Amino acid sequence: MTFKRMDHVSVIVDDLESAIAFFVELGMEQEGGAQIEGPWVDRVNGLDDVRVDIPMMRTPDGHGRLELTKFHNPTAISAEPENAMGNTLGLRSVMFAVDDIDATVAGLRARGAELVGEVAQYQDSYRLCYLRGPAGIIVALAEELG
Repeated sequence: MTFKRMDHVSVIVDDLESAIAFFVELGMEQEGGAQIEGPWVDRVNGLDDVRVDIPMMRTPDGHGRLELTKFHNPTAISAEPENAMGNTLGLRSVMFAVDDIDATVAGLRARGAELVGEVAQYQDSYRLCYLRGPAGIIVALAEELG
């Protein structure tokens, strides 16, 4: 038995509108959205009285999706430490391939993103960086060289 594909990555956010704007600036498109609630979502999440808004963001090539989730109930809780660094256990970053890392960083910084370190070059292959994005997640960017 094998799985068919990776369907999406989910990010829990408090400010849904800013998160959507951040990922639109990155080049993603909103692919609909829904308010989800009911007994089935309570059972799936192991929580009571879940009510969330979930817009789905799609990459320009159509192959990747990012689910943004805003919890109205129960209240979302912060991870510890709040702005975990790259060596913290668990999911830390989502990487996107971009064609112009400098322009992408500038656009995302205008949306409140902050560089974790700096833009650096790996051999003659890539320019890379990490930015702190919505809800403190690390968004990695890679520009292929040559």
